[in-house]
Parts: sequence; C-alpha cells; structure tokens
Amino acid sequence: MQVFSVETQSFRLLREQRVEFDPGVNVICGANAQGKTSLLEAVWLLTGEKSFRTSFDRELIAFGAQEARVAGRFHAADRDQSMELVFSHGRSRQIRQNGVKKRPSQIEGALRAILFSPDDLMMVRGSAALRRKLMDEAISQLRPGYGAVLGDYRRLYENKLRILKDWREKPSLLDALDEFSDALCRCSARLIRYRASFVRRLAAAAAPIQRDFSSGGEDLSIRYATVSTVTDPMASEREIYEAVALRQSQLRQAEMDAESVLVGAHKDDLVMEINGADARTYASQGQARTAALSVKLAEREIFLAETEEEPVLLLDDVLSELDAARQEFVLNRIGGGQTLISCCEAESVSRLCTGRVLTVEKGEVR
Repeated sequence: MQVFSVETQSFRLLREQRVEFDPGVNVICGANAQGKTSLLEAVWLLTGEKSFRTSFDRELIAFGAQEARVAGRFHAADRDQSMELVFSHGRSRQIRQNGVKKRPSQIEGALRAILFSPDDLMMVRGSAALRRKLMDEAISQLRPGYGAVLGDYRRLYENKLRILKDWREKPSLLDALDEFSDALCRCSARLIRYRASFVRRLAAAAAPIQRDFSSGGEDLSIRYATVSTVTDPMASEREIYEAVALRQSQLRQAEMDAESVLVGAHKDDLVMEINGADARTYASQGQARTAALSVKLAEREIFLAETEEEPVLLLDDVLSELDAARQEFVLNRIGGGQTLISCCEAESVSRLCTGRVLTVEKGEVR
C-alpha cells in the first residue's frame, strides 16, 4: 500500500496544503505545535478510522472555519484510489471513495495503516483502555464488520449505563434492564471471538521480534483476558455468550448497587509477561518500551500476511522517546513499505535511513 498525496483545507493547523509522499521513508520534521502530527492524522483518517487524537470530528476543524476537508490518493487492493472526507459542525462526516458517496462502515480497510504514537509506548504499563484500543483499531482494518459490532456494543453499553444510573429515581427503567443486558452479552460474545483470534496471532508474531530486540534475552508472552466465566475465548459464539450471560446473572444485583456495567467486553485486557513476570508490574522502562515496539511491529507483520500488502507505517514522534539502539532497531525493520515519521530533528532519522524530508512550520509543509 502507498499514499501518493494528501490535501487538507481548514484541517487543524493545516489550512490549505497538498503534500506528496515518497514510496519509501518520509521524514516529517519541525518544532512542536507546527502541524506534524496533524499531517499524520490526515493520512490516518483515510483508513476510515476515527482520529487518534480526539473522539469528536468538530475538533478537527480549524478555529473560525465551518468545515474541514481531507482528501487523499493512494494505492490499495491492486488499484489507485481516492478518498475525500468533509467534517462540519453539527453534521456527520461526509465521505466519498473514488467519487462515490459512502458511509463510514463502508470504507473500513480501504487503506490499511499501522500507527505508533507516544501513547503506545505506555501500552504495556498503562491502562487496559490503551490495549483495547490497539486491538480495536487493528481488527477494524482487518475485519470490516468488526467496527459495526463495536459501534453496536458502545450504544448498548451507554443505554444500559443510563438505566443503572437512573433506576432509583425511575424504577420502571428496570423493565428494560435484562433486555439490554442480554443484548450486551450477545455483542460481547462476537467481540471476544474477534479479539481472541487476533491476540493469538499477535502473540505468535511479537515473541520473535522481542527476542531479536533483546538479543535473545527476553521472552514476551501475550494472552487475552476477558470475562472470568469464559474459559475458552476461541469457543463458538454461542458458548461464549452463555458463559458471559452466566457472569451477568451472577452480578446483576452488584451492577444495580454500583450503578455501573460490570460485565462485558469493555473490561477486556491483554496480559503481557516478560520472562514469565507480569510486564505491567515488573518490566523496566526499557523493557516496556521494547515490548510495545514489538507489538506494533508484529501488528504490521499480521497485516502483511493477511493482505499480502505492506500497510503504511505512521510513526508519530516516538523515536525521540527511544535510546539510540532502539531507534536503530526500529528503523532497520521498517523497510519494504511506505513509512511516515514525524520528529523534531530530521538528522536523527536521516543518519540511519534515506528518504524524503518534509518540513512543517506554522501549518505549512515544504
């Protein structure tokens, strides 16, 4: 896969820009708050995913503008394609793929990209939400139907949560509680099946990368943690549903007392161990960063095996957080596809690899 160019209008700091990319390495340099990450964000939006910086499209629109536009040309699925997205205040995003109007769910996987941001370096020791985000973003690109299931789950979760928050003032709301709980259990079963399959592949791909990274000194294991009554997350969807529903029945009263949704895929996590010890608790800062890098590079290998195309790799100012040895390891592994790297100093990357250098200053790219 390759992104040829991207155009922006009133998109964050990038007012009116047209940027062409090299098919290999593209180094995006400049001082902080100049628009480097916004350029990577514009490319990321071509995948059909939401922004990695905000959940609200209105925040993508430049101050004082009524709407923002991002358009791109890229090669994927053995053909050249185009994508245009328009974000407006008070209206859902408008999308055209190859000139045809599309819904968000219809463009999932059109372009595949792997994003590695500074937040990802906190993946191992940070909150479970970061690790769920990793799974959800990757699976949404690999399995287009996953995004729709995830959207259904979030809507059911919000509805159930409102019931649990308000039932004391409006007891009649409890009439619908079991119905939403059952629907959430069924939706959880589908998500668990998707996630378990992905994590199994992720674990197999990440382990040898971690060994290479550490010169054979570290063994990384990854396993999927979900609802406690689900003993086999690779079982049939029906069996998983029954296991989740069992746990739901056990905690029904506890949910009412706590006014919180205690059962479901929103509590899933990845458990990572290095040499048999829980990485979240016992890994050093260097080990945790190395494990995070291994996971993201493994994700790239899964995409390549699945699609027989190298996904576009987006590295958002992560090299500055790594020591020289880790920088060199990452840069030595990114060959074979297109990469966009943002950094403050181009020299920190160009000394290890060649490519096109783009400088961003006050929202202008040259």
